Amino acid sequence: MNNYIKFMEVLGNVKHLKRTGWVLRKVKDCETVSGHMYRMAMMSFFLEDSHGLDRIPLVHDLAEGIVGDITPYCGISREEKLLKEFSAMTDIASLLGPNKDKIMALFNEYEEGQTPEAKFVKDLDRLDMVMQAYEYEKRDNCPQQLQEFFDSTENKFSHPLVVDIVNAIKQQRANHAPTGMDNSCDK
Repeated sequence: MNNYIKFMEVLGNVKHLKRTGWVLRKVKDCETVSGHMYRMAMMSFFLEDSHGLDRIPLVHDLAEGIVGDITPYCGISREEKLLKEFSAMTDIASLLGPNKDKIMALFNEYEEGQTPEAKFVKDLDRLDMVMQAYEYEKRDNCPQQLQEFFDSTENKFSHPLVVDIVNAIKQQRANHAPTGMDNSCDK
């Protein structure tokens, strides 16, 4: 039972861990890692035949409950980040007894990014970031101020449905862009 309690504590960490990219940009009341993972899991229902796709999003950032939300701006190499996350996931998986192989398989599938499911989930990861940036711009009345989040995903989407959704978000965003007025954020 102690391992299940430890596992739930890791989930609690993720539940309260604010996403680093938004914190660094001083976005108020920003989302948590678990909020991000939950929306990704729900977006997996975009596909008619998702075959359990919803589980990969729920696992893909789980290691952050131990190592934190490491971004390219944290001064840690991609290789070191992957090692830290793999080690954390190994520790987390060990708490699940007979299900440890299932959770590790999902994590590894996402990290390797080779299967159609993993590629789709990576698209969902980026889509969620773009949508979240757009929502913050609208909520905080700061149109076009989170452009870097759009730029970082440019030409990185592959699934046709996700490409269409991203284009629709960009179009709505363009329609809300200010014309010749100050577009500083309300703080």
